Amino acid sequence: MSPVERLATNLRRFPKVDVAHLPTPLEKLSNLGEDLGLSLFVKRDDCTGFAFGGNKVRQLEYYIGDAKEKDADTVLITGAVQSNFVRTAAAMARRFGMQCHIQLEERVSGAGDLYRSNGNVLLDRLLGVTIHTFPVGGDESGADKALYKLADDLREQGHRPYVITLGTDHPPLGALGYVEAALEYNAQRQDLDAFDAIVVGSGSASTHSGLLYGLRAIGDQTPVIGICVRRAASLQKPRVEGRVDDIDDLLGTNDTVQHGDVRVFDGALTPGYGKLNDITRRAILDTAGREGLFLDPTYTGKVMGGLMMLAESGELSGKRVLFWHTGGQPGLFAYADQL
Repeated sequence: MSPVERLATNLRRFPKVDVAHLPTPLEKLSNLGEDLGLSLFVKRDDCTGFAFGGNKVRQLEYYIGDAKEKDADTVLITGAVQSNFVRTAAAMARRFGMQCHIQLEERVSGAGDLYRSNGNVLLDRLLGVTIHTFPVGGDESGADKALYKLADDLREQGHRPYVITLGTDHPPLGALGYVEAALEYNAQRQDLDAFDAIVVGSGSASTHSGLLYGLRAIGDQTPVIGICVRRAASLQKPRVEGRVDDIDDLLGTNDTVQHGDVRVFDGALTPGYGKLNDITRRAILDTAGREGLFLDPTYTGKVMGGLMMLAESGELSGKRVLFWHTGGQPGLFAYADQL
């Protein structure tokens, strides 16, 4: 059995639902690449289709599959006010006949009325979910505990709740969506020259760690550079390292990813999660203006901004680079007053 077949067989042990529009396109960004002095391509996971698409669709196929397997009737999830994960989980829960309770955390200080009413928040409300709030934005353990308390209350009312956790003290089930995405990418790139680097957002680390694990599991040694969107590189690197080890545990494998393979860059992060800066604004405007491709301020805009910084520093100049677009465009409308 080949490494590809072995990994695909291992993934089939886990229940999942199939809603994403796959495979997503892999396209060349000739104009922007020429501007940056590199050969630039994009993996269009903004085109996963369901509920405005994005990377969370792949992850939630596994979470909702597990929830259905456990006969849940209610899904609970926590995230930032403009969370793409929350919006997609709410939509998927509704698709499969489940109620949904979402908990919105205060991660972005000084956010205005538009941030709290438009974009993903508007979509959450259209989905008819129950909205709760959590006053702290950096307490993953506390946010998860609040969800479990809510789940206990719902259980007492006769419901069968399923909690999608945020912290790293739970198995990274959603990361399997990006382990699987590595197989999709591997099939697509057979007719292409090899890439020198793949650039992807690194926040919860599920996408970053899953993709890195999947590539290494099938023998692909392409460097994967995670652009930090939530925390500094000194904190994000050990998080990704821990998550790839957790995927090993989940799939029953050992040492699939060497920790030295975990690369992160936080040059586009300041002043912090969900806050615009000059390089992110430039990335959003240049990518739209040169390629007709939209990015969001919280994730993909910062990822492209980081890619631009690495190109202009010489690290990526002249190379073949794949930018993994993880979606999130509804968030643009929450930042209209800043753009």
